[in-house]
Amino acid sequence: MDPYEVILYPLMTESASLMVERENKLVFIVNLKATKEDVKRAVEELYEVKVEKVNIVITPKGQKKAFVKLHPEYKAADVAIKLGIL
Repeated sequence: MDPYEVILYPLMTESASLMVERENKLVFIVNLKATKEDVKRAVEELYEVKVEKVNIVITPKGQKKAFVKLHPEYKAADVAIKLGIL
């Protein structure tokens, strides 16, 4: 799956901004057909970081939300600033 098809857009809510600062995590809305491995590969390719872990939930609206924990040597805040969401 193409990385641009996997990740639809980054999500920045109040709780997501706390995750960026405290847990080194980024939150994305992803394609419904994307797996954890697809999301990991797409984030690593698009943002040139190493991903430690990916958790996925389906929201009540029917969207797939991915919580991406970055490797400690990379800062989620730096990626969020590049994306223009922080």
